[in-house]
Amino acid sequence: MNLLFVADPVESFKAYKDSTYVMMREAQRRGHTVAVCEPRHLAWQSGQPVTATVRHLRLLDITPQVGATHARQPWFEEVAAPAFDGTTAGQVPAGRLALSQFDAVLMRKDPPFDAEFIYATHLLEQAEREGAKVFNKPAALRDHPEKLALMQFPLYAPPTLVTRSAADVKAFHAEHGDIILKPLDGMGGMGIFRVKADGLNLGSIIETLNLDGAQTLMVQRYLPEIVEGDKRVLVIGGQPVPFSLARIPQGNEVRGNLAAGGKGVAMPLTAREREIAEAVGPTLAARGLMLVGLDVIGGCLTEVNVTSPTCFQEITQQMGFDVAAMFVDALEVAVGG
Repeated sequence: MNLLFVADPVESFKAYKDSTYVMMREAQRRGHTVAVCEPRHLAWQSGQPVTATVRHLRLLDITPQVGATHARQPWFEEVAAPAFDGTTAGQVPAGRLALSQFDAVLMRKDPPFDAEFIYATHLLEQAEREGAKVFNKPAALRDHPEKLALMQFPLYAPPTLVTRSAADVKAFHAEHGDIILKPLDGMGGMGIFRVKADGLNLGSIIETLNLDGAQTLMVQRYLPEIVEGDKRVLVIGGQPVPFSLARIPQGNEVRGNLAAGGKGVAMPLTAREREIAEAVGPTLAARGLMLVGLDVIGGCLTEVNVTSPTCFQEITQQMGFDVAAMFVDALEVAVGG
């Protein structure tokens, strides 16, 4: 297969822990070709298919090390483009390729889930109409903002409120006593606050997050089980990976996110985590979400990550289960089907 990864600049990858990197590596190991572009490289001119200026890569036979930079330890080299189906070549400007010429397009752009991300999904959706197979499905990405998506599964979620109203937030705090507040467009633990029963700084935090009523925020009951980890449960093709990665807060930090300094510890799924994954996963897969990262704290689903779920390498390194192989297996089935 000829694969195109739409992602952040490859020079910015931390290859020693990046999940997109191991997807590429496993795909290449199986004989598939790897190309990359950024969302800014997508274009759609009237009368022509959606195209991109792409770079074709060959991954080098190295093991990236922690802290190694691209300059000190290159992990790829650019190569000439492989042979492509030429059926759309006459419509495509020189130096570009139609997305429909690839066997699969993988949307792996990290958040934020902003207007530019949404515009990229519209171009990818047009590419689908032209015959491209895009994973995760662009319309499904738009329909499942990562904080809001969990509201579709209230059976598994903690008490949660989405609102612009400061009065609603204060009433929620009065009911639950210990709460977490977060912006809907945050990532990596950015902008997360805890307010305990004393309500200290609640008003100021609400003002910071909702911009005097101009911006929607999410509020959840605090789950004390966070000390045991914010579990990342990966679901691929509707099936759960049998191990989670517990992101455990360190020191006085309330956030377990690895980007916020959390410690990642892989472990087998609990019965409750498997129950959630097996209930939610097939529904999301049927909507075109081949890869999903469920965040579970204390047996409660707290987020549904669909843009570029991570933790492949940590689970593989600690448990010996090859997550990338499971992913490429599912991709091959989806493309072949």
